[in-house]
Amino acid sequence: MDPELLSTSRGLYAVKWSFAGLMATALFQILIVWVSGSVALLADTIHNFGDAATAVPLGLAFFLSRKKPNKRFTYGYGRAEDIAGLIIVFLILFSAAVAAYESISRFFFPQPVEFLGGVIAASIVGFLGNELVAKFRIKIGTEIGSAALVADGYHARADGFTSLAVLFGALGILLGYPLADPLVGLLITIAILRIVWDAGKSVFSRMLDGVEPDIVDEIHQVVNKIEGVRDVTEVRVRWLGHRLYAEVNIAVDPLLSVEEGHAIAVEVRHGMMHSLGYLSNVVVHVDPLGFAGESFHRLPEHEHDSLPSHSH
Repeated sequence: MDPELLSTSRGLYAVKWSFAGLMATALFQILIVWVSGSVALLADTIHNFGDAATAVPLGLAFFLSRKKPNKRFTYGYGRAEDIAGLIIVFLILFSAAVAAYESISRFFFPQPVEFLGGVIAASIVGFLGNELVAKFRIKIGTEIGSAALVADGYHARADGFTSLAVLFGALGILLGYPLADPLVGLLITIAILRIVWDAGKSVFSRMLDGVEPDIVDEIHQVVNKIEGVRDVTEVRVRWLGHRLYAEVNIAVDPLLSVEEGHAIAVEVRHGMMHSLGYLSNVVVHVDPLGFAGESFHRLPEHEHDSLPSHSH
């Protein structure tokens, strides 16, 4: 089976079952919210519904990434996964706004929290449900190289800890501190905003073609070990969804034939594909030693076709 198709299928599998797990958790919690009136549990439930909803754009992105490149989208549809990550960040931000509104409202218009045993049970269920989903998403996301899926996994794990915060709010009410419930709701809001910040940095970095610097270092190490490579002048890498694309400029002995230089380029591509996980494609440009690098490809100032003097 095509490794890229297999990774996409694994991503859809993770999205489907994590959606089912979080939706079941949130539905159980909403019943307890209706009975108890706990705003902290309401904030946590809203967050869990939002987390489950992130499966929709993520699933659509994995579905689109199955489509082959064409004349309009020559690199395929990998960017759909990055767009899904952006939608996920805004959904998390929206859940933070709702949780903050409900918590602040309860400070000014307090309401009694009842059925504390149910609130405690719902918070424990919320923690366990989120932690199981987090482990599942992170495992599959790491296997296929999907930053969006891994980030969504850590998001679920953070949700699990906010569920434990609800537990502490319920215990505070039991000890005679009724404001513990909206206070915990605000603490959950702060935790959600921290998740927005961390997830947003990761998503926007991918959208701006950012990669982990270790990947560039590893490419240099791998390519420099290939016999016949005299220098590595430029390395460019970018993620398209959960697929990694690389462009490498290498220098070889200028006395080699075109066929011999091509053979070295093939070995470079082969070595990189084997050494780097999630590498989908590599373009290798071969230059003669002493004239390697993009600076040697530039044309000096010149004129043609009645155009003003220019260089490129």
